[in-house]
Amino acid sequence: MNLCIDIGNTRSKFAIFQGDKMIAHGVWKTFSSKNILKAEKDYGDIQRIILSTVTLLSKSVKTEIKKSAKRFIILDHNTPIPIKNRYETPKTLGKDRLSAVVGANSLFPQKNCLIVDAGTCIKYDFVSAKGVYKGGSISPGMYMRLQAMHHFTAKLPLVKPFEHEDFVGKNTKEAILTGAQYGALAEIKGMIDTYIEKYGRIKVIFTGGDANFFANRIKRKIFVSPNLVLIGLNKILNYNQLKK
Repeated sequence: MNLCIDIGNTRSKFAIFQGDKMIAHGVWKTFSSKNILKAEKDYGDIQRIILSTVTLLSKSVKTEIKKSAKRFIILDHNTPIPIKNRYETPKTLGKDRLSAVVGANSLFPQKNCLIVDAGTCIKYDFVSAKGVYKGGSISPGMYMRLQAMHHFTAKLPLVKPFEHEDFVGKNTKEAILTGAQYGALAEIKGMIDTYIEKYGRIKVIFTGGDANFFANRIKRKIFVSPNLVLIGLNKILNYNQLKK
């Protein structure tokens, strides 16, 4: 079995795969080698592990993980991947972005794919039907917009996201919220239209914490994959196993 781990700034997501089939997934609030031992106890023999992280792992943690698997990969810009990467600065490319692109390409092979990762930032990434990653864009996510309006003004309060369907805000909190939500929504719609104008027919795949909010408000066929990054990590792990 494969264990795929995506370590972010605030939490870590993991998934267990048998071949290409995801058999379990979950979230760890913190990450340590103990998580690996618990995964083995809960799900059985883990043969291979791949890890994507935004933080540096200590040497002791790496050593402990290596003891738990026959093959252990920490994803970086030198890791072989099953698509062509045309990003000009691969070393600075977020590993979550790269993994999501690989995941989208595996779900929709030979299709133009636009990945919209709606989280802390809204990230747009495009992979062609020929499996070529072209690049993309990064803009502030919904909560970041709310924080910015509070931080860079003297009087606007910090508004937490809440359900508000009306486009017109009837008080300051609602006005801030609708500006952040529907401003981001208009941006996403415009970006999708721009990619369609340039590349023709595309599959649009949403992932990230705010994926459902935006996908439910866009009047076109959208595919939502909450575990797209983990699917991509598993694809990369299997690809490297075949290359051995």
